[in-house]
Amino acid sequence: MSSDIFDEPTDTREKILAATYRSLSEHGYADLTMQTIGDELEQSPSLVYHHYENKDALVLACLEFLLEHFEDELGQGTIEEPRERLEEILEWWFATDVDDEWHAFVTTVLELRAQAVHDPDYRAHFTRSDRVFKRSLAALLRAGIESGTFRECEPERVAEILQTTLNGTVLRRSSTDDDEWLSAVHGELQEYLRTRVYAGPDSDSADE
Repeated sequence: MSSDIFDEPTDTREKILAATYRSLSEHGYADLTMQTIGDELEQSPSLVYHHYENKDALVLACLEFLLEHFEDELGQGTIEEPRERLEEILEWWFATDVDDEWHAFVTTVLELRAQAVHDPDYRAHFTRSDRVFKRSLAALLRAGIESGTFRECEPERVAEILQTTLNGTVLRRSSTDDDEWLSAVHGELQEYLRTRVYAGPDSDSADE
């Protein structure tokens, strides 16, 4: 989720979704109310209720808006330098020197995923978002194979490994104060990519 998407809302709906995103990042899901969203919007909560019946309908609309934006970006242009892009994703996900916005992002993702345990609407959303993210990783891997940057592998299976590891990282980072394990997991994941995915002089394929 990126706040850049909401920099220039074009109508009332996008302004409400932008306020929801900011309020969610600041207060978290548990303390999010229609009143806090109205305060962030600098409008009466009645305006928010006019468009959305409750906070969950609003949060899900915000999540769907973000996911649709992500899907649109995926369909634009070709994937250049796939290895560099993949390593940037991992560096961002495993960074230890993070700011408050990053921490709020991770915490919010966990809180919202927790709702999916009992709420079918959240479960449906995260099922779809996981499929979109997996598809983006698989497309990145296929681009690397086609360019010769990656060796022949099964993109969907590798994408599953990456996505499951990253999701587990979110859970552990949000629920513990210890981050010493991050570098070890990041390093092991890089070793997996070096031995199973990357082609070139610094991969195991060079020794075969």
